[in-house]
Amino acid sequence: MYIDRILLKNFRNYKDETIKFSKNLNIIYGQNAQGKTNIIEAVFLCASGRSHRTSKDTELVNIDGTGFSVLLDLESSEGRKKIEIDYECGKKKVVKINEIPLKKIGNLMGNLLAVIFSPEDILIIKEGPSERRRFIDITLCQLKPSYFYDLQQYNKVLSQRNMLLKEIQYKRNLLDTLEVWDYKMAELSSRIMTTRSEFIKRLCEISKKIHLKLTDGSEIMEIKYSPSVDLHDLSNPSEIKNEFIRQLNSIRDIELKRCVTLIGPHRDDYEMELNGLNLKMFGSQGQQRTSLLSLKLAEIEIIKSETDEDPVLLLDDVMSELDFKRREFLLENIRNVQTFITCTDKELFENRNFGDNLYIRVEAGRTYY
Repeated sequence: MYIDRILLKNFRNYKDETIKFSKNLNIIYGQNAQGKTNIIEAVFLCASGRSHRTSKDTELVNIDGTGFSVLLDLESSEGRKKIEIDYECGKKKVVKINEIPLKKIGNLMGNLLAVIFSPEDILIIKEGPSERRRFIDITLCQLKPSYFYDLQQYNKVLSQRNMLLKEIQYKRNLLDTLEVWDYKMAELSSRIMTTRSEFIKRLCEISKKIHLKLTDGSEIMEIKYSPSVDLHDLSNPSEIKNEFIRQLNSIRDIELKRCVTLIGPHRDDYEMELNGLNLKMFGSQGQQRTSLLSLKLAEIEIIKSETDEDPVLLLDDVMSELDFKRREFLLENIRNVQTFITCTDKELFENRNFGDNLYIRVEAGRTYY
């Protein structure tokens, strides 16, 4: 899988720009605040339907525009595809594949497979559970469109259930209707948690091997799923569903007092350890960055094994964060992957030959070759 070109109209600081790419290594360089990351953002938008930097589409619109358009030409084992995303302020995004509008954003998932690695990803380790959930959800949504729909439905059910818990305080006759939402939530939760559990096991298995190589065998990396529901080693969705309902019933009075849903995938987490110690609490900055690199390389391998396609790799200003050894390890392991690297100094790569390196200089929303 590789991207041939992307067209940006009124997207961030790009007025009307067509950018062609190499199948191999694309070095996007230039001074800060010129628009390098905006190219990465536009590619990721075409993969996931959303920006990795903001949840507000209005922030993607050029200051002189009333909307934006992104058109991406892609080559994969399924043939050539055109992904187009159009947005006008005050309206919904329109997503098209080969000029056919998609009825649901979920239908975009899996058409362009992408792995993104940016300095902000360190929050996966440093911050709370929501960052870690977001990381696995982004990957799983690309791999399994059904997971995207389950997650979407779950968030709607969660919102409705929380509203009901608040209304019950004033309308006790609504208490009996809570059971209906419990079953809906349990059905979706069992599928989401089963998928997450399987994915995290696979992620742990692969990243552990990669990390041993990265650290010359000195560090053993573990990832452990920590769901908000005690699964008691259950793996069957039907059994998880029944256990979920049982635990909801056991905390019913507490939830009614707090007016909020206390268990479910929205409170899941997973723990990362190095040599048995919590990485967030005891890992050095270098260990955390190295672990993150292992995670991202494992993500690439999982996507490839699940889809028989190499994802595109988006490295946004991370090479300067890695020391020489880790930078070399990364570059050696992405030789068959179309890669986009943003940086201020292209000299880091001038002695590297990936067969078809392309240097793209960015200045004030324009690109030069």
